Amino acid sequence: MLEEFIAFVAQHLVEKPESVQVSVVDEPDRVRYVLAVASEDLGRVIGKDGRNAKAMRTLLTASAAMRGKRVILEIANEPSA
Repeated sequence: MLEEFIAFVAQHLVEKPESVQVSVVDEPDRVRYVLAVASEDLGRVIGKDGRNAKAMRTLLTASAAMRGKRVILEIANEPSA
């Protein structure tokens, strides 16, 4: 569910929504979400002074905390095909 939330928000920020990919990495103490977008959309996802990224992380952390989980969001360039 959190994976879909991240993808939904990111797709509405970028110009190439089809390039948005979210992968999940389960770790012993937390869940890591890796958001990959096209390189030209990276700035839009991060936002000015990191505001968009911080807002996404805040919402993700709050949502996960309600479920008793710890999460981390990483934002990366789209993996090369």
